[in-house]
Amino acid sequence: MGTHLAAALPEFRALPPDTLLGTMPPPGSRRTFHAAELGALAQRYGIRLDEPQDVCFEWAMAPLEHDQIVQAMRNALQDPDARIEIAETILNPVPRGRLEFPREMLGSPASPAQKDPVLWRGSVVYGGDHRYPVWTRVRVRVACDRLIATEALKPGQRVDARQMRMEHGECFPAPRGAVPALAASAAGLVPVRAIAAGAEIHPELLVPPNDVNRGDTVQVEVHSGATRLKFTAKAESGGRSGDFIAVRNPSSNRIFRARVEGKDSVLVETEFAADSR
Repeated sequence: MGTHLAAALPEFRALPPDTLLGTMPPPGSRRTFHAAELGALAQRYGIRLDEPQDVCFEWAMAPLEHDQIVQAMRNALQDPDARIEIAETILNPVPRGRLEFPREMLGSPASPAQKDPVLWRGSVVYGGDHRYPVWTRVRVRVACDRLIATEALKPGQRVDARQMRMEHGECFPAPRGAVPALAASAAGLVPVRAIAAGAEIHPELLVPPNDVNRGDTVQVEVHSGATRLKFTAKAESGGRSGDFIAVRNPSSNRIFRARVEGKDSVLVETEFAADSR
């Protein structure tokens, strides 16, 4: 606080700037150095102070302004043309300083089609490296490329490159390169639900195809200590490598649980061996 006190009382400029004379009050509060306290400080550091008077310190405060918020958000998005609608924001005065809204503190909508505002947390940097938390709820749209289905896509069926096209439009900010990366890798993936012709294809709607599908004939390997047993069975559910699925033994008609190891291949761990035959 030495720098602040020196700004108010030139006599204290003789002290090093980092001299600890006290602490600044938190934003919205006031710290008063009374005349007697100032006199004692001056005497301690050998400073001549004639007729000391009370000195009051507080941070300059002001409400956030609309344009200030929008500019800070556009800076974070690195997009001067981002369309930002502020639905709600902190109303209390905040310290004067540099307003920041980090990109990683922008919330995500529950679904890509959601139009409700999302929470974006930020802070005001003041007094050197102090931060005062702020928040706002916003609707954000930026120019983007969207992946569109050119025909209806059925769940579980592999997508062909001819069933998709790129379209320029507006969307919620996505990580840079996310859509081009999706377009490059989408062929061969399968939708988790039906996607109508003309609808946008979002990354979370496509997943790798199952290594095993219901009704497939699978190769079963049973591990029980050093013993290895192999036979064929029928998958009663589908899954990808690492998933546990239900498998039916055609000889006994019993259903057991197995872990998918790869294409049409499953493994039965020791604890499931007793139920596999």
